[in-house]
Amino acid sequence: MAPSKSTEREAREARERLRRYNARQAVFARQTKRRSRDNVVAIGGIVVIAALATVAQLFYFNGGPGTPTPTPTPSISAETPAGQNVGDVPDPSVAEGRTWTGELSLNGIALGISLDGALAPQAVASFVTSAQDGYYIDTTCHRLVQSETAGLLQCGSVDGTGAVDPDYSFGPIENAAVGGIYPAGTLAMARAGDDAYSNGRQFFIVFADSTLPDDSVGGYTVIGQVTSGLDQLESQIASAGVVGGANDGAPVVATTITALTIQ
Repeated sequence: MAPSKSTEREAREARERLRRYNARQAVFARQTKRRSRDNVVAIGGIVVIAALATVAQLFYFNGGPGTPTPTPTPSISAETPAGQNVGDVPDPSVAEGRTWTGELSLNGIALGISLDGALAPQAVASFVTSAQDGYYIDTTCHRLVQSETAGLLQCGSVDGTGAVDPDYSFGPIENAAVGGIYPAGTLAMARAGDDAYSNGRQFFIVFADSTLPDDSVGGYTVIGQVTSGLDQLESQIASAGVVGGANDGAPVVATTITALTIQ
């Protein structure tokens, strides 16, 4: 019996559906294979780029143009181990273990001072020697601090910026305030943070009771006291405040050490 036209048409349609299905499957297989290959290439490219970036960074920071320049601390040269005096620091015996008295003038304002050579022999020896050598005359009081917890004037800067002398520093910390409390009238040595051997020639005058927290190496060496004239320093210099109205910075009243005698 011959197949009907309807049966032949259905058979042709079935073969056509099968052909289209197989074609779609072949296309899907090719796309899947290509995506896999593209992923492998992309991952490989990322790895290569990362490796090149790492090599470039290593070159840049280790011998290339971006190599960091080693910078010594303010008180220690590249050749000097930590924990040692630098420069012509006088022997502590210069302080003679006694009380020194004198007069420190700031813009002509006379401050009576006393230095304790028994409690801070190294720092007092340095201060006395520097004063006798005339080092302090015309140096600047470059920094004024006025805050809720501190009131002080830092002096002894040669260039007016507070930059330290890399060729002169000493330690250790002596006679630091207990609990970080520095009463008004305290004379103490300035130093860099976390470095007990960064005392130099700069010092600060506390004109209002101040709390200065210890750092990792302790507090600040107290060398003595202002015995007179502190009220004039506060009224004629400190009361004018800091340039720009800040709590810490250059004083509005430019201040220099005009005289210093020690005996």
